[in-house]
Amino acid sequence: MAKRSAALELAILGVLAETPQHGYELRKRLISVLGLFSTISYGALYPALKSLVERGLLVEQDEVGTGKYPKRARITYALTEAGTAHFNAMVADSGPGAWDDDTFAVRMSLFGQTDVSTRIHILQGRRSRVEDRLANLQTNLSKGRERLDSYTLELQQHGLDALEREVRWLNELISREQGAAGSGNPQTSQVNKK
Repeated sequence: MAKRSAALELAILGVLAETPQHGYELRKRLISVLGLFSTISYGALYPALKSLVERGLLVEQDEVGTGKYPKRARITYALTEAGTAHFNAMVADSGPGAWDDDTFAVRMSLFGQTDVSTRIHILQGRRSRVEDRLANLQTNLSKGRERLDSYTLELQQHGLDALEREVRWLNELISREQGAAGSGNPQTSQVNKK
């Protein structure tokens, strides 16, 4: 659960690094735009925000509605200088934690705010981790194929196919990132273009 909390913290800081937002906007962005979390409850979001405020990484700002019938005040969250420094340090970290299942999607969603060498290192680390899983699954499948029923074999094959697809995808991303670095445009690789 700690890894998921760290991923949520990084995602919150990443969204707020772009622009201050209130809780509803932030939750919506985390779910729909970034697609990082299929669901995230306010019961998880607000304690994370409170912790970030208590640690001095975020500041709460009251936002009063306007118009004929003023809305009640909403709290908008913004990064502090310490929050920006903490976020930049987290984004610059390309160690094994960045390759984990719980954090990789968040890290990739923040690649626009990450330098090219860090992006490449994270992608290579992720590829290495997935290749290890693939090798282990292939070994286990070859050793125990005769003892598995057809449904378990199908499930194992599905897992094998998914890992092979991810390795191919990571190879393509790494190649594009290295091409972007070589072209002298390290901040903007053409990840979405083919």
